[in-house]
Amino acid sequence: MNEYTVILEEGERNWSAYLPDLPGCVVAGITREENEQLMREAIALHIQLMRQDGDEIPPPTTRAMRVAVA
Repeated sequence: MNEYTVILEEGERNWSAYLPDLPGCVVAGITREENEQLMREAIALHIQLMRQDGDEIPPPTTRAMRVAVA
């Protein structure tokens, strides 16, 4: 099982998310919870379609961190 880094972004009226390691895997939802569920589904479908097309599934390489600043 692979564990990918998902980047979540809060907008004025919605949330969006993308995976740097899976280009084109992007979702948007009204709430963060909805967005997280949509992303789980999108990742599974994205990988399924890549396998059907015979594409190599890229390994997770992206890491994220939060930095506190004054």
